[in-house]
Amino acid sequence: MIDTWPPGIDNIRLENNFWSNTLANSAQARKRARQSEQRRSQNSAQRSELRTAIKKVIYAIDAGKKDKAEAAYKAAVPTIDSLAGKGIIAKNKAARHKSRLNGHIRAM
Repeated sequence: MIDTWPPGIDNIRLENNFWSNTLANSAQARKRARQSEQRRSQNSAQRSELRTAIKKVIYAIDAGKKDKAEAAYKAAVPTIDSLAGKGIIAKNKAARHKSRLNGHIRAM
């Protein structure tokens, strides 16, 4: 027999999501917790995609490859605009990223 600690742990369903320990008591609150978790994970993934797109442009600029930097910038702009439109990032932040990246490319 395999010993587990604490005793009876095999009978407990362990969930590793963010809201598994929520204090929601009503059905409505549990639903809102589920929705919040889903939105949080989607927003997190989209922010990660944004950071990756920006890094691709920066790496191309650092390498001195203007054509690759321009291509990466053209691919990054729709991503930046999309997140700004959805309210995941502020519109001024989107404009700032685009302006700075474009300025670095033009200075090459």
